[in-house]
Amino acid sequence: MKCPMCSHPDCKSMVVDSRPASDGGVIRRRRECIHCGKRFTTYETVESLPLIVVKRDRTRETFDRNKLLKSVIRACDKRQVTLEQMDSLVSEIEAALQNSLQNEVNSTAIGEMVMDKLKALDEVAYVRFASVYRQFKDIGAFMEELNKLLDEKKR
Repeated sequence: MKCPMCSHPDCKSMVVDSRPASDGGVIRRRRECIHCGKRFTTYETVESLPLIVVKRDRTRETFDRNKLLKSVIRACDKRQVTLEQMDSLVSEIEAALQNSLQNEVNSTAIGEMVMDKLKALDEVAYVRFASVYRQFKDIGAFMEELNKLLDEKKR
């Protein structure tokens, strides 16, 4: 690590203090330059491979957590679902995708994961999300989905 103070070409530094930062996914290290004695801070994170989402039209884009969170927020609008619950839902999905060890995932798989989690969290939000995700063309398709939900609830 090159010292930001002296920029010595063969600079070495020693770690003076190390502790977790933010959510625990980052390590904050306080370092001291052996050459000039000045201290500086570095942050260490785990490098993850970018997750690629394959959309219905076969185009590819990188996974965007914020885009997913926005769609969940839209589905939960004016419902008794807290932002923490929505953020947790998105974090669970993101973790499952990262842990799958696949570089590419279909958008349909992500949509199904969101619907499963929303169904358990808030049924109205689930129906809202499903109506956009499944692209209901008419009231019949919408009623069919509602009937499935009612049948599951009866069981």
